[in-house]
Amino acid sequence: MKSARWYDFISINLFWLGLNIRNTAIGTFIMPYLVEQYAPSNLINTSLSAMRTAGLIIAMLVQPAAGLISDRSTSRFGRRRPFIFIGVLLDLVFLAAIGLSWTYWTLLVAVLLIQFSSNISHGPLQALIPDMVPEDQRGRASAVKAIFELAPIILVGLTIAPLVGGKHLGWAIIVTGAGLLITALVTIFTVKEQPLKEKPDIPFWPPMLRVLGMLAGILLGAVAGLLGGGLIGGLVGLITWLLGGKSIALSVIVGVGGAIAMIIAVVVGVWVGSLSTIGNAARQRSSFIWWIVNRLLFLAAITSIQGFALYFLMYAFKITPEQSSNLTGTLTFIIGIFILASAVLAGWLTDRIGHKLLVGISGILAAVGGSVLLGTIWLPNLSLIYLAGFILGLATGLFMTSNWAMGTNLVPPAEAGRYLGISNLAGAGAGMIGAGIGGPMADYLNQSMPGLGYFAIFTAYVVLFVLSTVSLRFIREQKLTAQATI
Repeated sequence: MKSARWYDFISINLFWLGLNIRNTAIGTFIMPYLVEQYAPSNLINTSLSAMRTAGLIIAMLVQPAAGLISDRSTSRFGRRRPFIFIGVLLDLVFLAAIGLSWTYWTLLVAVLLIQFSSNISHGPLQALIPDMVPEDQRGRASAVKAIFELAPIILVGLTIAPLVGGKHLGWAIIVTGAGLLITALVTIFTVKEQPLKEKPDIPFWPPMLRVLGMLAGILLGAVAGLLGGGLIGGLVGLITWLLGGKSIALSVIVGVGGAIAMIIAVVVGVWVGSLSTIGNAARQRSSFIWWIVNRLLFLAAITSIQGFALYFLMYAFKITPEQSSNLTGTLTFIIGIFILASAVLAGWLTDRIGHKLLVGISGILAAVGGSVLLGTIWLPNLSLIYLAGFILGLATGLFMTSNWAMGTNLVPPAEAGRYLGISNLAGAGAGMIGAGIGGPMADYLNQSMPGLGYFAIFTAYVVLFVLSTVSLRFIREQKLTAQATI
């Protein structure tokens, strides 16, 4: 394998920029805006969470499948670029379908289709660095990849969010599609893949069965969480009722039960999913499994805050969806700036004060930022919004760098790809748990008392941040070298 030049790092990773422009634009702005237009006002959070959860299930299945198929491809154009090209062409069609949707159900179909198409390109894209970059240069290549993954948070906040806020949805979709197409074309024409001469003997179904096992684990964790949360919430509600709070007992059941359901879903889902994918090795690698729990608790909270921000700010500031889109764009921009800055800082700090300490600090910082954001329900103030964005961005950047560095030290080196792949699936599960449970909970409680639902779910997300730090006590940070057995 030839040494990569500095501009190779850019061409190999540039499509991450377009891919994440699309993901941020649709997930944070376009989809919530259109759901608010089409769904009943008392069910917007439930409608959004159902759409998001269904899309993530598709992503969990299609992404690894596309990656595995590309591993076996003998196309003369290379193993990865044909999938990127096909995925982008379909993306452009389904982006147009999102813009032309006229009901919630047509929007749902378009969103599910673009989840399918986008992951056709996403799965193979992840293999470009291992394919094209020598091992001793992959650190630099991964750093460029991280920049292209984080920069869209800032770019979308500055460009697409104001277009949605100005009711220029068509232009927002065109800009999203243009960013996707341009970055894809640069990747396709500048990356020089060497096609395989013979199809490798790589099994397809064993890895896919492990993916299905992780998905089943997350779904089972969600069911266990709902049952456990309902039971504990019911007991707390009964105590409230006996103490004379009959009118608020049901709200307490839903609020407390929902928060506990998220916690149980994370822990049970990760453990069941890990046992089904790596078998008995999961018990031997308990520190690794608790690392995934730590990661899932944090990501479930931060991705859900991002997903529900538009609706939360609509209520807190009593503004229109368009005004909220602009404010969400500003908040996203601030968060993005400080994610980038703190990610660089974390890279320097993590080797000096330790991964575990920095991950713990990021969880506490995020809880503080979430609490500041929560305070705008009673005190809607732009200064508080900007302060919350600063703290959440700082915490997220610290977490993303230090948590991943810690995880790489907890996996068997010979099986790092397999183990770390589980964490990618857990990332998708974060959105399913945080939004899937939080959306219906918010709508139910908002009907009981306006704003109560947002107070309850954002409080739950603050608790998840705190528990992400607490979960570190179960992690023993050390380098593991023994190979796992199944």
